[in-house]
Amino acid sequence: MPNIQGTELIDQAASEAFTQLAATSDRFERYEHPHALRIATIADELAKHFHLARHDRGSLRVAALLHDLGEVAMERDYIQRAGSLTDEDRIDLARHPVIGEREASRVGADRAAQLLVRWHHEWWNGQGYPDALRREEIPLAARILRVADSYVALTDARPFRPAMTVEQARREMADRAGIEFDPAVVKAFLAIQLLPELESFAKDEGQQPEVAQTEKNSTWDMFSSFMR
Repeated sequence: MPNIQGTELIDQAASEAFTQLAATSDRFERYEHPHALRIATIADELAKHFHLARHDRGSLRVAALLHDLGEVAMERDYIQRAGSLTDEDRIDLARHPVIGEREASRVGADRAAQLLVRWHHEWWNGQGYPDALRREEIPLAARILRVADSYVALTDARPFRPAMTVEQARREMADRAGIEFDPAVVKAFLAIQLLPELESFAKDEGQQPEVAQTEKNSTWDMFSSFMR
């Protein structure tokens, strides 16, 4: 589904290395389909809408490719020590954006990309993590990454839940505008047309059940997209 566009924004050798790291993270996180590349493409489409400078688009692409490195590093550590994750471990995984910032530095990402990795779970209303930034305190590129990451997570299956359809996911994004997401970024996102990366991996989009209200309320908490 995803095409590898945006590679001209960063050095070719770095792009190949970061793309390989993204693929490794996707496999570790048990995504059946390209995850980080979908996010990178959607995020860049939004970046162009907001007229981000070329170097900012490059940093955003790198951050999209590397955003899961902290989670992978922490999960590997837990599994090596204990064999599985406890509930306490999963809560502790909320530190993964900070670990991700460190890991992004270690593999050669620029400082802007490192900070976007750190802040990709900040919420518009200030209830995100790790720094509880709110509204415009969150850099625009990080707000874009938050939207792209969430949509891609919703529309791909995980071992613990099925993929949402495009319609269900778009409704979720609209519902969370002004809470988790910058409303202006959501508006721009919902206006994107004919981008293959927006397709859902729901098994049968025409026959997906509606998401129950109780389910919806339980999944959209502080760890919403992170726990997907």
